[in-house]
Amino acid sequence: MKINQNFDNLVPNYLFAEVAKRTNAYIEANPDKKVIKLGIGDVTLPLAPVVVEALKKGADELGKKETFKGYPDYEGYEFVRKAVSDYYRKFDVSIDKDEIFISDGAKSDTGNIGDIFGTDNVVLVTDPVYPVYVDSNIMAGRKIVYAQSNEENGFCAMPDDNVHADIIYLCSPNNPTGSAYSKEQLKVWIDYALKNNAIILYDCAYEAFITDGSPRSIFAVEGSRNCAIEFCSLSKTAGFTGTRCGYTVIPKELERDGHNIYKLWYRREATKFNGVSYPVQCAAAAVFSDEGLKQIKANLDYYKENAKIITAAMDELGIYYTGGKNSPYVWLKCPNNMGSWEFFDYLLENAQVVGTPGEGFGECGKGYFRLTSFGDRDNTIEAVERIKKLLSN
Repeated sequence: MKINQNFDNLVPNYLFAEVAKRTNAYIEANPDKKVIKLGIGDVTLPLAPVVVEALKKGADELGKKETFKGYPDYEGYEFVRKAVSDYYRKFDVSIDKDEIFISDGAKSDTGNIGDIFGTDNVVLVTDPVYPVYVDSNIMAGRKIVYAQSNEENGFCAMPDDNVHADIIYLCSPNNPTGSAYSKEQLKVWIDYALKNNAIILYDCAYEAFITDGSPRSIFAVEGSRNCAIEFCSLSKTAGFTGTRCGYTVIPKELERDGHNIYKLWYRREATKFNGVSYPVQCAAAAVFSDEGLKQIKANLDYYKENAKIITAAMDELGIYYTGGKNSPYVWLKCPNNMGSWEFFDYLLENAQVVGTPGEGFGECGKGYFRLTSFGDRDNTIEAVERIKKLLSN
């Protein structure tokens, strides 16, 4: 019996596990200290009331013979897919309900989509990068190349025509840097993908945070239907981090190597995934109702205000950052040329504030740090005041 040796090539500790390990060790050693966590991107506000009611109603229907549901459709119930399709129309993007798969989140699908692609494909990711894109392809044994995001390009990496890629991961608004691609920049990536006969795996989990008119979907850009798959999640849009629901969009005409991509993914899902539970899909559909969108906007506005509080402090301190405008994340340059983990320890030990070291997101993350606006308002204000006091000395 053999083990998949590619696992030996993974970084021993997952980034957020290492953050938790160091944080818990500090808390255990300093039980009298109040530690404020602005690190992991988990939400703190409860589900919207209309979502909770839909969740309850869905559960109640499972308790009655006449409304009981068994296995869901592999691609998700039609009423949810129609709700997602109608949502896209609100920002002038036409996606047919039959091009949508309901999933348990973007993290799962961005990792699992590799099942339908050969292991000899070259994968391009931007650096810094959400770890799942890299780790899932290391597990599969694929070659990975990097496009650098840095201050010079505003942490919006662009393609190099001298580099070939078959699979391209893009995240906009970006996790961790918070930067969002413009329509013109996405068109460059689309043209590059078409030239290379590549497929873009586009993660727009934070599209609901966009405020400056940047595309909320790659399908708003010409040519994308022939080279892109889009992933989105309700985790940050509607607080579904624990409820688990998202969706993946695959244009019906997308083909590579003589195969229809939609049909391949459907076949994969039918084999390995039994779908999202009925109550959760009911809750997801409620998110896209008029009342649902109104209620989740209130939560999103709360997090956006937290981001303004953090960025105002960075402006006051004269610290370079990206994000905070189209994203719940603020990506800042560590002061005094500190390393990412050095600043993590410094902030934890001297201000009792937890963030995420940029180095954990890739080589280009060295010397940078991520703070999240998903915290409680009072805690966010207190954390910012502690940071200002510490770094002003």
